[in-house]
Amino acid sequence: MSFFPARDPEPGDAFSCDAIELMVIPNAKDIGGFEVRRALPTAKRRLVGPFIFFDRMGPAILRAGKALDVRPHPHIGLSTVTYLFDGKIRHRDSLGTEMVISPGDVNLMTAGRGIVHSERTPEEMRGAPMSVSGLQTWIALPDHKEEIAPVFENTASATLPEFSAEGVTGRVVIGELEGMRAPVTTYHDTLYADIRLAPGASYSIPADAEERAIYVLDGSVVISGDRFPENRLLVLKPGDEIVVSAENGAHFMLFGGASLGSPRHIWWNFVSSSKERIEQAKEEWKTGRFDIVPGDDKEFIPLPES
Repeated sequence: MSFFPARDPEPGDAFSCDAIELMVIPNAKDIGGFEVRRALPTAKRRLVGPFIFFDRMGPAILRAGKALDVRPHPHIGLSTVTYLFDGKIRHRDSLGTEMVISPGDVNLMTAGRGIVHSERTPEEMRGAPMSVSGLQTWIALPDHKEEIAPVFENTASATLPEFSAEGVTGRVVIGELEGMRAPVTTYHDTLYADIRLAPGASYSIPADAEERAIYVLDGSVVISGDRFPENRLLVLKPGDEIVVSAENGAHFMLFGGASLGSPRHIWWNFVSSSKERIEQAKEEWKTGRFDIVPGDDKEFIPLPES
């Protein structure tokens, strides 16, 4: 999705919990009857591992006649990850890819030196109400990979490793957890997992990843005696295992990985270690030097004026 014009997410109240480094309250915005909550980037935290952007899409019901229509727009210096819980989205890009994204699949679009894509409700699904719920995250590429050739990769949900024990069920979306590795390409040490807790269950998050956070999707979680409701991003302090429990059940995403080791700049849909590279991308989009999206070349999102 393109960067929407809104305030940064807000840091939350200070907690006594010594396991939490920062709580972020996402900033919500309505996009054509479809609510999106943005948790990263924020003024107090730009990255967690290589993750520089974290959006929750919905849950929402698109009424008959309504649709998600994100017109073609460009990216550089990152990989976008689309992960749906409900609904479908048709992805088209300037590589010629056309893919209907289904729930549970991992859709990794690596922009590298530059790609253009669109995201729309499939034409065949527009005549009836449709529920949509999911996540879109951006993973910044390491310095030596920022200008690689763009590529699109779809990994079916059936191929993602899953684990289950004592009221905990989980799926490894990207990277490695519980001794299992997802078959999704990584360009940097990355962790992304989908975890559900039954009522009364708890899960111990290992300290393997240098930087870790969770986003509470449903229910509430308890960490070191403090309770956190849904739609909170919790950046965890490094170095120790952290136990997450849920009296009434919960669903959360665990994400992070190794620090990139160098800062990243973000402007609109562009991410780079170089401000000059972002200025170059802005000029290239403004003057029509990015590739077109086959099958969706009649519209585009103009470069923002500020």
